[in-house]
Order: sequence, then C-alpha cells, then structure tokens
Amino acid sequence: MLAIWTEKYRPKTFEEVIGQKEIVSRVQALVETQNLPHLLFAGPPGVGKTTLSLVIARSMFGDNWKSNFLELNASDERGIDVIRVKVKDFARTRALGNVPFKIIYLDECDALTKEAQQALRRTMENYTQTTRFILSCNYSSKIIEPIQSRCAIFRFKSLAKEDMCTITEKIKHEEGLRFEGNINDVLFAVSEGDVRRVENILQSCSALSKLITEEMIFSIAGHAKPRQIGKVLELAVQNKFIEARSDLLKIMLDYGLSGLDIIKQIQKEIMQLPNVEGRKRMAMMVACGEAEFRMTEGSDEFIQLEALLAQICLLGSREEIS
Repeated sequence: MLAIWTEKYRPKTFEEVIGQKEIVSRVQALVETQNLPHLLFAGPPGVGKTTLSLVIARSMFGDNWKSNFLELNASDERGIDVIRVKVKDFARTRALGNVPFKIIYLDECDALTKEAQQALRRTMENYTQTTRFILSCNYSSKIIEPIQSRCAIFRFKSLAKEDMCTITEKIKHEEGLRFEGNINDVLFAVSEGDVRRVENILQSCSALSKLITEEMIFSIAGHAKPRQIGKVLELAVQNKFIEARSDLLKIMLDYGLSGLDIIKQIQKEIMQLPNVEGRKRMAMMVACGEAEFRMTEGSDEFIQLEALLAQICLLGSREEIS
C-alpha cells in the first residue's frame, strides 16, 4: 500500500522534477542531444535518483520506454550471475525505435560484490554501442574505480526545506488533507530530506484522518518529539539521573524506538542544550559516539543509554573539564 503515493506523485517529465535543479538541467541537455554517457547517481535515499532515471527513459523512448529500459535492484540480486545473465542478455539486443541504445538502471549498485562489479565493468565496455548504464548508489566510494571512470558522476543532495514544502503542499491539496500546526517543519525534521519517507508518512496518516497533526507524524514515523529528548538531557545535566532515565525509558516504550534511533536524536539535541559550554558539548558528543559504537557491536542498548546519561550527569556537575 505504501508504494501507491510514491508512484502517484512521481514526476513524468524534467519540468515536473522538484529539487536537484543543476543535475536535472545537465542531464536534460544530454538527453536532448541523444548522446547519453554511462551515468552514476550517488546520494542519500529518497532524493530523486530513480525518478530522474525514469524521466530519462520516458523522454528518450516515449511510449516504448518499458521495452528499452531494464530496472534491477542490485541489493536483491548481488551476485555475478545477475550481470552475466540478466544484464548481458538485455544489453546484447538493439533498442526499439529511433534511439540507438537501451538503458539499464542498476539501483543500489554499491551492494554489488566486487566480482559482480568487475563483470559489470566488462559488460559496460563490450556493449557500449547498444546499451547505456545508469548506476544508482548511496555511497560512490563503494563503486570500484574502473566503473567510476567510465561514468559521468552526479552527486545528489537531500532536498531543501522549500522543495519539500512544495511537494507536501501539492499532496495536501490533491488529497484534501488539513494540517494542524507546523506540519511542514515536522515532516522535514523527521524525513531529513527523504521525499519517499514524507509520502509514506502522509499516506499512513491520511488513512487515520484527513486532519494531520504533529502527534500523528511523530507516532507513525517512530520519532520522539525533540522537546521530549531535550527535557531528558536537561534533567541529566542537572544531575537528576533517575528522572532522566525514567523519562528516556518511557519515550522509548511510547514510540517503539531502538537505542540507535534515540542516540541519533540525543546527538542532535545536545547542540540545543541551554547553559552548557562548548567543551562539555564536545565531551557529550564523544560519549554519544562511544555508546553508538558499542550498540552496533551488540551491546545491550538500555545499559549503554544509562551509561550515556550517567556520563552527561557527571559532565553537567563539573565546573570544568580537564
């Protein structure tokens, strides 16, 4: 169900794409010349990489775009056989229509094994006359250098708040939603520029009510209110460990948050703490990093969060940090 709005509001033309203006204009110029190189789209999730790839295919092939466009998710099929069989079989045939090449879109290609990437490199070399590749990844550093050197690299960034507001206002108008409070600000804070997450949150909220409130968004997104996390930290700084620990546990239970989710929010709220001097903030950040590392290594998250609060209490009670 949650894919419905993502597909419904996906742009079909370059003019409909919101955000990434510089990248869109450069790619559009390449498409208009019918001289498309291999492309590498790198950036965080939900910022338009797949959407722009589909727009390229629609613009170049028109009604025949599905016949000339192959989309694969490399995180599902990571092995060398995918490159040797599926990709190669599609690449060796000519495109339908007047365009001289087909397009293969490999999503999340940073999940491909090194062996599969080496096979992909050879395939890109051998079938350049009939096929262009669009590779999408979150981290371009995980793509081997020979592939990067064969592609024009476009680095996407998270959407700006203004672009996000444009999208949410469009959805609000077309779906007949009503916003109560600073919904656009809350959505931007929760999504961190991920449009797909915004659409999924709004779709989930709309199933409950056409009136969207901040409480609904925080609850569905699994995200605690910043002021609640801020209150926990303020209690810890004031050396009220038991109260801070109790409030933090309640937040985790109410919102169903994991330790890693809480750590990320604590790290953000440390910078907003009032009456805490710079060196103490830095020491708190170090403590956050240590707790996060231990959690990812398998330590008990509740013990690590308690230890973090204890460190913040000790730092808050000191006059200076030696």
